[in-house]
Amino acid sequence: MFSGLDFDFEPLGAPLPMARATVNAAQWRAAAAALAASGARLVSLWGSDRRDADGGALVVSAAYALREGLAWLDLPLGEAAPRYPDLARHFPAALRMQRAAADLLGIESEGVEDRRPWLNHGAWPAGFFPLRRDAHDASSALRGEAGDYAFVRVEGDGVHELPVGPVHAGIIEPGHFRFSIVGEKVLRLEQRLGYTHKGVERRFTELTPLEAYRLAGRISGDSTLAFAWAYCMALESATRCTVPPRANELRALMLERERVANHLGDLGALGNDAALAFGGAQFSRLREDWLRMSNEAFGHRLLMDCVAPGGVASDPGAHALERMRLQCDAIESEVRALLAIYEEHAGLQDRFMTTGRVRPELAAELGLTGLAGRASGQAADLRCDSHWPPYDTLAVRMATRSEGDVAARVAIRFDEVFESLRLIRTLCALPAGASSRVEVALPPEAAFGAGRVEGWRGEVFVALELGADASIRRCHCHDPSWQNWPVLEHAVIGNIVPDFPLINKSFNLSYSGQDL
Repeated sequence: MFSGLDFDFEPLGAPLPMARATVNAAQWRAAAAALAASGARLVSLWGSDRRDADGGALVVSAAYALREGLAWLDLPLGEAAPRYPDLARHFPAALRMQRAAADLLGIESEGVEDRRPWLNHGAWPAGFFPLRRDAHDASSALRGEAGDYAFVRVEGDGVHELPVGPVHAGIIEPGHFRFSIVGEKVLRLEQRLGYTHKGVERRFTELTPLEAYRLAGRISGDSTLAFAWAYCMALESATRCTVPPRANELRALMLERERVANHLGDLGALGNDAALAFGGAQFSRLREDWLRMSNEAFGHRLLMDCVAPGGVASDPGAHALERMRLQCDAIESEVRALLAIYEEHAGLQDRFMTTGRVRPELAAELGLTGLAGRASGQAADLRCDSHWPPYDTLAVRMATRSEGDVAARVAIRFDEVFESLRLIRTLCALPAGASSRVEVALPPEAAFGAGRVEGWRGEVFVALELGADASIRRCHCHDPSWQNWPVLEHAVIGNIVPDFPLINKSFNLSYSGQDL
């Protein structure tokens, strides 16, 4: 089924080509080497506890994006020493995922020097792994203060450290940034995230499959539609449910509205961070108008709970669709005027151009993905590469750049706004279908499903395991920020400290999506 992978794959029922296989350690190791050599991309790595009264084991899983689709590999681990071959030597983005899996399940990769905790900040009691099936309530044993973190020190004449965070101004979530600098020039940046670990993946196992889509939509507030769709796709994959065409059209319509809303917000924030307050004000106004229309048409400004298992929660109707179509015309006119201002503003372009550059070679080596990846020559977009309804009929035009700087990431946002507006117009003009939702019947046996959606930031992935009792045994949700946060550390090297907020905003990665 997949070139270079001679395993017994089990196809997953889904609108996208996806399949799962169980492998041994040697096959796990060989597959990683072969896939890296072929240019495949690591989508996610996670662990599961499949032990029960009838046996089972701790399992480490990896999902890879190949030309033919998504390959999900499971490696059962030994009970006494649950270890597995390291993937970070082939896919650097795997390192933090492996550290998180060690914190959550006590499974460890072999041959890796960096074994510092990632989600466990030292407040958890010894031997506590929250995603193990026998994990007890550890709230009474939590320590009052977190432990120290062994940041990497940079030595040399004139080098000093500048700590920023974890508490920041405004309403962004916590993250610690440790700069090693000479004067104002950044020699190294090291991040520490995971301050608000919420227990989301454990909470999934306490919900029924038909209601857990609401939790998925609350993982990251700026990607609620993408996560909810990916979860519902995973559930529909596991249950072999076919969604009506009308539901897919409305899901895509809402996904593109989510994309536009975030790009409008970021374009304003980037202008504001580069001292163009006018840009911040104008894009904020446009974004507010956009969110109000979403609320009128679908009942929620951020489109929460609008995607549901089997389809969508409601169909907005012809009048609302026409209003959204007309809004696209008005928004595009204003955004094109603002694009001209941004391009002709010498001070703005001086701040944007060459700042925070990630060259295509480094982007490919580190696995930079999504919007930031496309700004650094990584031409990958699920809407174009892995057609699924209704994108298989929309001929999406991918936006790419090769410069890899703030200016390129800004240009990608403008291009994607215009393309999303075109898609929304097309979707609003499609004739209404007979149904926008069908009933999802849960299977009487254990089942696996997966969902992939190109969110505004990049690919959102959900892996779902259902038990024979119609329960959720494991739901793993993955945000593309896992791949991109480490690359931000490289993007800031050689820049000055005052440019970090601008570089950081040009990526605009999710804290919440990492702190499940």
